[in-house]
Amino acid sequence: VLLAAAVCTKAGKAIVSRQFVEMTRTRIEGLLAAFPKLMNTGKQHTFVETESVRYVYQPMEKLYMVLITTKNSNILEDLETLRLFSRVIPEYCRALEENEISEHCFDLIFAFDEIVALGYRENVNLAQIRTFTEMDSHEEKVFRAVRETQEREAKAEMRRKAKELQQARRDAERHGKKAPGFGGFGSSAVSGGVTAMITETIIETEKPKVAPAPARPSGPSKALKLGAKGKEVDNFVDKLKSEGENIMTSVGKRSAEAAKVLAPPVNMESVHMKIEEKISLTCGRDGGLQNMELHGMIMLHISDEKFARIRLHVENEDKRGVQLQTHPNVDKKLFTTESQIGLKNPEKSFPINSDVGVLKWRLQTTEESFIPLTINCWPSESGNSCDVNIEYELQEESLELNDVIITIPLPSGVGAPVIGEIDGEYRHDSRRNLLEWCLPVIDAKNKTGSLEFSIAGQPNDFFPVQVSFISKKNYCNIQVTKVTQVDGNSPVRFSTETTFLVDKYEIL
Repeated sequence: VLLAAAVCTKAGKAIVSRQFVEMTRTRIEGLLAAFPKLMNTGKQHTFVETESVRYVYQPMEKLYMVLITTKNSNILEDLETLRLFSRVIPEYCRALEENEISEHCFDLIFAFDEIVALGYRENVNLAQIRTFTEMDSHEEKVFRAVRETQEREAKAEMRRKAKELQQARRDAERHGKKAPGFGGFGSSAVSGGVTAMITETIIETEKPKVAPAPARPSGPSKALKLGAKGKEVDNFVDKLKSEGENIMTSVGKRSAEAAKVLAPPVNMESVHMKIEEKISLTCGRDGGLQNMELHGMIMLHISDEKFARIRLHVENEDKRGVQLQTHPNVDKKLFTTESQIGLKNPEKSFPINSDVGVLKWRLQTTEESFIPLTINCWPSESGNSCDVNIEYELQEESLELNDVIITIPLPSGVGAPVIGEIDGEYRHDSRRNLLEWCLPVIDAKNKTGSLEFSIAGQPNDFFPVQVSFISKKNYCNIQVTKVTQVDGNSPVRFSTETTFLVDKYEIL
C-alpha cells in the first residue's frame, strides 16, 4: 500500500505532500524529517527502510520525490509509480525549485490523485493524467456563452426601455400632457400619435450607429428587420469576444467603413483644411514626464480653380514655445511678419484636388505642466492580492477628449479583476490579460475620475498603462481664422476639420 507521495527538500522539509490513507500532519512531517537522516550517501540505493515504512525516492536537482509505502509493498511496482510521479512534476512546473513547486501545488495534488487512489496505483499514463486534470467541458462553454448573451440582451432591453420612457416624458411635457409612469408606456396614458412619434425619434437617433438596437413601432417595417440583423451580428461578435477571439482589427475596419457611410456628410467647402496633431508621450509611474513630443500639420485641399490663388490667415495663440515650419514654396517672410500663408510667387496657384501640407509644427518637452491628461496608478499589496487605484485628471481644460481608453495590463492566470468603484465602463480581455477602462468624454465638466479594483499580483504587473483618445480640438491653439484671395483681398468661404490623436501614450 502507498501511504503518501511527497516532494521535499534535502533537509526533509515538505513542499507538497499527498496522503492516500488516514494520517496526521505531525506523523507525515516526522516521517519526512527522518528521511534525510536515514539515507546512506555512500550507497547507490533508491530506497530506505525503517521498522514500519519504506521510503522509495528519486533525486530531482535540489529536491527529492519520495513515496512512503508499507514494508510488504511491491517495490518494483513502487519504482514504476515513482517514475510516473517524477514525470508529472515537469508537466506543471517550469523549474524544479521550491517556489515553483509551491506555486503549482494544487495542480500537482490533483495529478497525484489521478495516479493513486486509496493507496493503490491506477492504470494511467501521462497523457491520460493531463486530460483528466484539464476537465475541459464544451457544455460549460456553451452554457456560459448563452448566459452572457442573455445578460447582454437584458441590458440592451433595459437601456431601450429607459430611452423610450425618457422620450415619452419629453414629448408629454412638450404637448402639456401628464407624463406616463414607469409601467404606463404604451398604455392608454400615451396616445397613438405620441407613440408613433417616439418610435420615429428613436429610429432617427439610432441611424448613425453601426448596428442599431431595434425599436418597436405599431406595424412591421423593413428598417426594423435590418436593425434586428445588426443585433444578431453584434451578438455573434460579442460571443466571439467572450471566447477570447482577437477580432479587433476586422471589426474596427468594418465599423470605420460603416461610420463613413452612415455619418452625416462633412460640410466641405471649395477650400478645406485638415488640422491634425499627434502626441507621443512617456511618463514615469511616480509622475515625472520622461518625454513628450507633438507634431501638427495644416493640410490644404482646394477643389475649385477659382480659389487656387489664396492666402491663409493663421492665428497662433500657443504659449508653450512650439516650433513652426512652413512649406518651402510658402513665402516665409509673409508668414513671419503678417502670419499669412501664401506662395512665394503670388502669380502661381496652389495644386487642385490634392492635399498639400502648408504648415507644420513640433513641440518637444519634459515640462510636467504640459501633460494634457495625467494618469496616477497606485497598486498596493494586501495579502495575496493587490488593490489598484487609478485616476485621471484633465490638465488642459480647453480640450475635449472623446473615446478615451485607459488600458491596464493584468497578471496572467489569476482570473478576472474584482471591480470596486468606477467612473465610466470597463472591459476585461482575458485572452490578452488587459483591463480596458472606457470613458466616452473627458472635458472641463468631467475632468477627473477614478477606478478601483483588486486582483492577485504584484505592483509591477500593472505597468505600462496605455492611453488612447481622439479630440476635435487641437492641443496647440493654432487655427486658420480667414482665407482671402490674392487679387482684391476678398474673403473666401472655407471649412476646417480638426483632429488630435494619440501616437503613443504610456505610463511606465
